[in-house]
Amino acid sequence: MDARRKTRSKWLGILAAIFGVALIAVLAGLLVWEPFAASPGAPPPARAYRAEIVRDEWGVPHVYGKTDADVAYGVARAHAEDDFFTLQDVVAMTRGRYGAIKGEEGAMFDYVLALLDARGTAQREYAKLAPRTRAVLEAYATGLNDHAAAHPGEVKLGNLFPVNGEDIATGFALRQPFFFGLNGTIGPLAKGDTLLPDPGPKLRGPLPDREGAENLGSNAFAIAPGRSGDGVTRLVSNSHQPFWGGVAWYELVVESDEGWHFAGATFPGSPFPFLGHNRDLGWTNTVNQPDMIDVYKLVLDDSGENYRLDGKWLPLERSTVRLPVRLGPLVLPVGREVLRSAHGPVVQNGHGTFAFRYGGMGSLATLDAYYDINKARTYEEWQAILARQAIPSTNFIYADKTGTIAYWYNASIPQRQKGIDWRGILPGDRSDLIWNALVPFESLPNHVNPASGFVFNANNTPFVAAGKASDLSPDSVPPEMGVELRMTNRAYRAAKLLDEPGPIDRARLEAIKYDTGWERQGYVKRVLDGIAALDTRGDPLLAEGQRLLAGWDMTSDGAGRADALALLVMRPAMGEDYSGKPLTPARKLLRDAATHLETHFGRLDPPLQTVLRLRQGPGPHAIDLPLDGGSDTLRASTLWDVEPDGRLKVKHGDSFIQFVEWAPGKRVVSQSIQPFGAATTRPRSVHYSDQAALFVQHKLKPVHFMRADVLKNAVSRKVVTHRLRPG
Repeated sequence: MDARRKTRSKWLGILAAIFGVALIAVLAGLLVWEPFAASPGAPPPARAYRAEIVRDEWGVPHVYGKTDADVAYGVARAHAEDDFFTLQDVVAMTRGRYGAIKGEEGAMFDYVLALLDARGTAQREYAKLAPRTRAVLEAYATGLNDHAAAHPGEVKLGNLFPVNGEDIATGFALRQPFFFGLNGTIGPLAKGDTLLPDPGPKLRGPLPDREGAENLGSNAFAIAPGRSGDGVTRLVSNSHQPFWGGVAWYELVVESDEGWHFAGATFPGSPFPFLGHNRDLGWTNTVNQPDMIDVYKLVLDDSGENYRLDGKWLPLERSTVRLPVRLGPLVLPVGREVLRSAHGPVVQNGHGTFAFRYGGMGSLATLDAYYDINKARTYEEWQAILARQAIPSTNFIYADKTGTIAYWYNASIPQRQKGIDWRGILPGDRSDLIWNALVPFESLPNHVNPASGFVFNANNTPFVAAGKASDLSPDSVPPEMGVELRMTNRAYRAAKLLDEPGPIDRARLEAIKYDTGWERQGYVKRVLDGIAALDTRGDPLLAEGQRLLAGWDMTSDGAGRADALALLVMRPAMGEDYSGKPLTPARKLLRDAATHLETHFGRLDPPLQTVLRLRQGPGPHAIDLPLDGGSDTLRASTLWDVEPDGRLKVKHGDSFIQFVEWAPGKRVVSQSIQPFGAATTRPRSVHYSDQAALFVQHKLKPVHFMRADVLKNAVSRKVVTHRLRPG
């Protein structure tokens, strides 16, 4: 018996040891497999580059080169010096490896990359781009590769570099649709939410990420010389973006001997600015919500392998993607099936099988358009580039040195049949509902030099854009275009302030841009009326909150006792109204806000600036400053994280702000500001937060557009090169 027990114990010990070794091997494999499994990137074509990077007193890079490609190389090198952390996230997204960095949140992007076939789009369309555009993309990729090679300790993932121009193009194909709300289709479809018709873009709802379009906003203004009071043409760019991450603005000035000279801002992963100005003209953008997305319910056969189209059964295209999902120190490989039909990408959930189609799908033409528009010199040239309809969405507000101002509701809206309810879920078995053309550009709502002397947009309907006397009628476009009719509080406020009589000079324009007022219209009125109607007897907390809001001065400037309470009440309502969701009941809105203030501040009327903060840290240049503005005021503090001390750390709102002016007979002049600085992920850099003090005071810094001005204010100059290796 003893011998048997000993033998059994011996074998159990051996098995346990084998299992332990196997478990260790599995865990070790999960620690290291991902970089080895990743497909190695191909380097760009070999070419030499030389760029000069001059940084002004605010650390803003001014990049010079003989060719545009030289400049693009320098842009990558400068941006990597300031924010290589974020640039790598963008690169990982284009490779389907973001989950290895950000876990489940990142894996969602990796799945969408495969679902939209963004990599396939780049592979098919890259060669169709103009050679000059490809040269710029390849140069930019080379700059990223050179920084990675020179700083291996900063690289987050093995085998992430080199990248090439096709990788950069893939990033555009992936991220651009989210600006017109594609996340609001994919998210609910993937989660299996109830599918209901919506008068706005279909099935709007947030994809679980920080960069969706749900809460993106912006303000934009252009004032003609005849209305400015001093003959100056003015353009104000007031974008509302996240303060950190893949769609956070990066300011720069570029100049080449080939005529590319532009001051503005770009996103990580792009070699050229998306908004700003050159010598002759400028533009800015606001997110619009055209109905560019259609959803189809497919009819499958009993096997689930085929879908019906015009009475025939066609096979669903199927592929499998392996998503890396970081979980602590481990990276788990998770398989996910990807489906497509003749309509486009396909998602299955508990309600059925759905395909969707969107404007701009399968195209990279936006890369040519953004590059070319940087170099436009006249309104006619600029407008002709926009008319290509290569940039799928966003409103454009324009101004130039001749005094021309314009607003275009830019959108790649499908050319749809009349008589069909395109707002609902469409039958997927009819090929005649699969559109292949766009509404002509000239039929989109637009204003060129309206009689009012101004144009604006604050993420509102294009039918309120140029003053009551100049505004277009909603009946000017057919309903199947799906142009939004929604107004934001910012839009109500801007329309009121701009339409008041008298010149709109620089001082008045600044007051409008930094205005913190609310209009008692739309959801704001519904919320305040609902709170006023509450029976708060026997509930001292709600009674006090109700009394405070009854006396609210309708601003978020911090001077009123109810400003902090109103800020917390209005934020959820704004998000719900923006997303087309029912408003939270007034009692809950008030109780949640009042409870937060009572818990963390011991009162319902703390000064707004005590609650709302601009924070950046840690490190020697950490800042913690008071802010003003609301989630839907022209001075925008839109989104925040609640800190352990109860303060609200703003993370989204007024970001890149730029005032541009063309005075008669004088060269262009501009000023700008950002919430923090040029190096937002480099805590030891003096430019980590050096603009913050000006930002909270509603002040701007100069943009040194001309080289002579840059050199007078330069704090550093260096030349960066990429040389060809012999042989």
